[in-house]
Amino acid sequence: MLISEYLAARNSISVSTGTAGSQNLNRQAETADNGGFAEALRDKLQGRQVEFSGHAIRRLESRQIDVSENDKMERLNRGVELAAEKGSEESLILVDSTAFVVSVKNNRVITTVSADDLKGNVFTNIDSTVII
Repeated sequence: MLISEYLAARNSISVSTGTAGSQNLNRQAETADNGGFAEALRDKLQGRQVEFSGHAIRRLESRQIDVSENDKMERLNRGVELAAEKGSEESLILVDSTAFVVSVKNNRVITTVSADDLKGNVFTNIDSTVII
């Protein structure tokens, strides 16, 4: 259910007085609100590919990280989904030996770190780590 369908369903509920009408109204409202919008939004977001910031793209190039090998992009997207399910906002996602710092709420990779550069790094401003 898209937001427009949700709003249309919510607006089509008529308000009446009396117990029979209010019971029917409550059932209609519950049907419209019980996960319909949230479920549709979640389904829509699951198909989204993570985007890369300009900084992350420069890091991919300078560190010679190939995200097309070993289904790395699919696994990165799965890691973002897992982080989102747990309510994370900023997450460190480890795919093989590559680290991605991701803004989960914006579905955007902020930076990437290759295996060679991982040692001695401190990752700050993250609230979760996903190992895929």
